[in-house]
Amino acid sequence: MRLARGLLLLFLFAVSYVGRSIAGKNLYDVLQVPKGASEDQMKKAYRKLALKYHPDKNPGNEEATKRFAEINNAYEVLTDREKREIYDRYGEEGLKQHAASGGGRGGGGMNFQDIFSSFFGGGGGQSEEEEEKTVKGHDVIVDLHATLEDLYMGSSLKVWREKNVVKPAPGKRQCNCRNEVYHKQIGPGMFQQITQQVCEECPNVKYEREGEFVTVDIEKGMRDGQEIVFYEDGEPTVDGEAGDLKFKIYTAPHERFRREGNDLHTTVTISLRDSLVGFEKSIPHLDGHSVAVGSKGITKPKEVRRIRGEGMPVHLSTNKGNLFVTYEVLFPSSLTEEQKRKIKEVFAS
Repeated sequence: MRLARGLLLLFLFAVSYVGRSIAGKNLYDVLQVPKGASEDQMKKAYRKLALKYHPDKNPGNEEATKRFAEINNAYEVLTDREKREIYDRYGEEGLKQHAASGGGRGGGGMNFQDIFSSFFGGGGGQSEEEEEKTVKGHDVIVDLHATLEDLYMGSSLKVWREKNVVKPAPGKRQCNCRNEVYHKQIGPGMFQQITQQVCEECPNVKYEREGEFVTVDIEKGMRDGQEIVFYEDGEPTVDGEAGDLKFKIYTAPHERFRREGNDLHTTVTISLRDSLVGFEKSIPHLDGHSVAVGSKGITKPKEVRRIRGEGMPVHLSTNKGNLFVTYEVLFPSSLTEEQKRKIKEVFAS
């Protein structure tokens, strides 16, 4: 009963969110598949993303729930031949008009439970053993050094990607790979004829290099080592599915801030006078807003002070880490005799 109620609440949330999830979002980017992706590619992408962002794995995480809604909506549209054609030709507005006119299957479509259970509830999805038997090309792993600004505010980066593409050899339009026929006994006196295409060393295909720009979405708070995966966009293989293209995130060095997990560290230099009598000043943050720093008392050299909530965003959360400010005190290079005398008077007691 509790499971059914939870699925109902999730579905109702999705229905209310669907209109907003489409707006401004490319559905192919949401599923992390190319525009010409096959249904099998979309199934594999959906399986991995839905597991990652499922609310059961991210309790209380509103951002993950929204992503889960977007993923399910994108999959529902792109695996419906009619809706996909409308979306490819007319975009979001075409889908809205199609829905308003009562097009499609009477507005029925699939719901979250239908989609998710078809993969993870015994609804006919491939088993892990079946997937492991599939021949797969090599994964391509690209180190992507993102700026702290990108990781603080989120960003979309266009990266030029070149890969091998399977092409027919010149002058030969079709592959002449052989078909091997063998018989499998399935019962007493009963045999099943099986035809298998063998194409490992086919001379009628070749690899050509092609390039295109890939849009990589950097999410707020992503950390070093996290991967953004484009399923089946790696190296191809003739008799199987392509490997994956993986962008591994790393933080590029920054001139003012240093990152440690969700925290930021910076150094502020103050004068000897300010270190003794106090000071007020501000420093610019990664998104341009000002952060007030200062003291009404004495600040010692190398002293570290924490400012809560001014660190990095926590990935898929509304929380933020802390900012740690280390103070460097700038001493004068020399003093006049008069300055020395005054200092002695001040500190005489």
